Amino acid sequence: MISPARRVAFDVLERVEGGAWASDLLVAMSEQLASCDAGLAREITFGCLRRQAQLDFLIRFYSGRDPASLDAPVRTALRMGIYQRRYMDRIPAHAAVGESVELVKAAKKRSAAGLANAVLRKVTREEIAWPDRPTALSMPRWILERWDEQFGPEISARIAEAFLSPPETWLRNPPLEAGLTIEQGDVPGAYRLVSGEARGLRVQDIGSQAVVPLLGLRPGHTFLDLCAAPGNKTAQALETGIQAVACDLHLHRLRHVAGCDRVLLDATQPLPFARRFDRILVDAPCSGTGTLGRNPEIRWRLRLADLTDLHVRQVAMLMHALPLLAPDGRLVYSTCSLQREENEEVVAEVIGNAGGFVLSGTYRRTPALHAGDGFFAAVLTSE
Repeated sequence: MISPARRVAFDVLERVEGGAWASDLLVAMSEQLASCDAGLAREITFGCLRRQAQLDFLIRFYSGRDPASLDAPVRTALRMGIYQRRYMDRIPAHAAVGESVELVKAAKKRSAAGLANAVLRKVTREEIAWPDRPTALSMPRWILERWDEQFGPEISARIAEAFLSPPETWLRNPPLEAGLTIEQGDVPGAYRLVSGEARGLRVQDIGSQAVVPLLGLRPGHTFLDLCAAPGNKTAQALETGIQAVACDLHLHRLRHVAGCDRVLLDATQPLPFARRFDRILVDAPCSGTGTLGRNPEIRWRLRLADLTDLHVRQVAMLMHALPLLAPDGRLVYSTCSLQREENEEVVAEVIGNAGGFVLSGTYRRTPALHAGDGFFAAVLTSE
């Protein structure tokens, strides 16, 4: 028998290999699971994605086989079994081994069942000498090298280590009657969930919550949110009594934004507004390298060429947004990326080409140094 939790984790991991996103799939596929099973599916799924480089080394270590040479379902089942045996407490060895073998059989790879059984029975929690730093930190070498240049090797390693752990849950102004145990963060209105269920409450990372205050919003301000979906920052801005227009490229995501006018548009193209705005937020689509704790598959998908493509789009968005800024207005450009190509280099290029605008300040939250996801923000004003 295969437990519902392990079945869901296996199916999610297989689909992630094909390009899907784990968070979205887990929500959809865990609806009918008991809370304990949903939690187990989540831990196995994200644990395997975060520690994928370590798990693949351990497959090679225990089997003598290159993981890339194995059929994908066999590789996925082995990753799951090794993760449970090595990194999870209170998981009986027979469950981790037996159900992983059954997953191999269920995937019609019965000929590999013996290999899976033999490999998983060898797994222990004894200390392993990892072959290199990228394996030890379960991070692609090229990303580590760029972080080394930007932050220094010590901070780079601390960032990668932080992304090996599940992210904390942060709430936006939870009501006192919710019966939660919470701790206030260093951003007004941001509270870390210590214990209790956040069901029905607005979950928003503290790094995300730190961006909107940089706008200096006041009642009556006109506010343009150019990349608004899924709407957390828009909702936070609306707390201040402003008049907002929320925009996004995708209609299905824009539908989740409430409480203001909404416009479907591509922010990389000329914008359809005849008026100017007191405040503008360009929370640009980005690589998401500041969110690798909650979106661990990004690290295995991202390519250096992607940063170049994103940079071009981000520059276009910012260039189209700046002419809409009212005199004495303020524009905040932000990303949840740690990469200079998407942050400082975007702002420098735009300031150099736009004319009439100045960089008033930058703000960065770095995992391991600050609570929450990694974020960058730049405040631009007219000269």
